[in-house]
Amino acid sequence: MISSIFGKTKPINYIIVLVFLFLFYWFTQFVLFDLKYSSEELGEKIIALAMLLFSVFVVDFIIKRNKLTEPNSFAILFYAILIIAFPETLLDNNAIFCSMFLLFASRRLISIRSLKNIKLKIFDATIWVMVSSIFYDWAILYLLLVYAAIYIYEPKNVRNWMVPFAAIFTVFMIGYGVLILSGNTDFLTEHYALRLNFDSSYFLDLGNSLKLVLYILLVFALSIYAFLKLGKAGLGKIVTMRLIALSFIIGLVVKILTKSADDYPIMITFFPAVIFVTNYVESIKKEKIKELVLIASIALPILVRLVGLLI
Repeated sequence: MISSIFGKTKPINYIIVLVFLFLFYWFTQFVLFDLKYSSEELGEKIIALAMLLFSVFVVDFIIKRNKLTEPNSFAILFYAILIIAFPETLLDNNAIFCSMFLLFASRRLISIRSLKNIKLKIFDATIWVMVSSIFYDWAILYLLLVYAAIYIYEPKNVRNWMVPFAAIFTVFMIGYGVLILSGNTDFLTEHYALRLNFDSSYFLDLGNSLKLVLYILLVFALSIYAFLKLGKAGLGKIVTMRLIALSFIIGLVVKILTKSADDYPIMITFFPAVIFVTNYVESIKKEKIKELVLIASIALPILVRLVGLLI
């Protein structure tokens, strides 16, 4: 039943995922973590929720536009499932905003494979990475993804390598102008100090560490499977998959470097993760097995949440 619904691209699929995320977002805030907000903080949460819901459309658009999976809605389903598995990320507005802008950057980088307007796409992607770094300073590491895309698609054009510097300078000048007007010129030196904010208590917690390790191992296993499958088929999509795999690895590094008491940046790894998971599910030929995998994928995170509430 699940595979028959999400195995196609229908408006009802978006409605199901969006309504669920809307309800789960407030459930996480007020029930799961029992938080209370002022009217101003509540307004910020509403904006963050709007960005979260919009990110579902962005994820779906990138995947369909670049044909990273077959025509279905499995990707947005797994995107919602990962949010269930890591509900603490919904408490962090920075995670939602940073993830959104990195999606914009990924969209431009993946589209470079058409070899059209390469410099413009590099410029745009760099700007989006710089904007995302406003929320997590270590997100600036995604500039490595920009240069990886240049190296993969058109490394011989020297001007391509210079474009990111122009974009960084543009963001710096605009940002510094805004900071002068707001009287907060120390923001850049304070924010981009790139300190190591490591909260060992999160990783020492058996539940958190086990969940994170299982998530990483699962994605890496499915990514290896995807590369083997694409390699045998001889598809050009394997080049794009390398970029997506690198995006996942950089996201894990950013998570480790920025993990503190109030930061949950694991959401920035969800986009590459759902691509590998979706490709695996699509490869399952027997419908009954595919249905069981989908049911287990949905049931396990929900069961873990329920057990956590009862305990």
